[in-house]
Amino acid sequence: MQGIVLDGANNYFKIECSDNITRSCSIKGKVLKIDVHYYNPLAPGDIVEIEPDKLDNTKGQVISLVPRRNEFVRWNVKGRCPQLLAANLDYLILVTTPDEPPFRPRFIDRELAQAEYEGLTPVIVCNKYDLADDDDTDFQLRMKIWEDLNYRVMHISAKTGEGMKEFAELLAGRLSAFVGQSGVGKSSLVNALDSNSTLRTGGLCLKYDRGSHTTSKGTLNRLVLNESLIGQSDVTASIIDTPGIRRFVLHDVAAEDIALYFREFRPLVGTCTFGMSCTHTHEPGCRILEAVNAGVITEERYDSWLRIKNEIQTGSWED
Repeated sequence: MQGIVLDGANNYFKIECSDNITRSCSIKGKVLKIDVHYYNPLAPGDIVEIEPDKLDNTKGQVISLVPRRNEFVRWNVKGRCPQLLAANLDYLILVTTPDEPPFRPRFIDRELAQAEYEGLTPVIVCNKYDLADDDDTDFQLRMKIWEDLNYRVMHISAKTGEGMKEFAELLAGRLSAFVGQSGVGKSSLVNALDSNSTLRTGGLCLKYDRGSHTTSKGTLNRLVLNESLIGQSDVTASIIDTPGIRRFVLHDVAAEDIALYFREFRPLVGTCTFGMSCTHTHEPGCRILEAVNAGVITEERYDSWLRIKNEIQTGSWED
């Protein structure tokens, strides 16, 4: 029978099966026949074929993986291989904050580039919007830049409830993954969406002004959305709450290709005087530099692209 992976670790996975039984399953033969060696062979959202245990109906074995519709991956620096965060998504929810922890626009730009590469639909969600300062011009400018690029941007607060109704409506009936750095409030958002959810939440490390890890592994949660948010009872949403990430490193994107995954750069790639050989840094007749000078591409996004390209080339990534 088929099932969907809810979570897993150390070759044991919790799988919600088509007969409505959730089983603890190992991988038969310990190795799945897939083309890529991942840090983890399965991720929340994966659909698998399983073989129930004949002696214990709460257990089973994974015998094969149903081809993924999509996946969200990052490069795991410590494991030196790609790490699957979620699979078969309707939405990739990129959670950020204006403060606590500090706003990191290039972190979001990296996630957006990986989402564009994977063909995912990203939604930028600014949680803790009650902390936003109208005088913080960098924050306000960056949010507007993403909106002008036709990314959906939502301003919400799990604490005050601002924007939560619209957010719940977006998630209803869908499978979405919450991704972001530690401390941005991913688990708090899940708890606010479903009052019966009790995911553990944490504060900030005062010494480093960044979040501490409270979610140790990705987990697919089945939520019943609060009636006060959605206007009716028994409306569900499926949310993959991923562990907080301090450093997001792109996977499988070459430095010379990163411009293809900045959506305002993409139409101009290959149209420069030097064609695909153009580095977009100094060449005469570079259409991307011309677009920056004309204000079509913002200096902020150009600088972000240049820094990310350099990070890929040097293998040195900022936290």
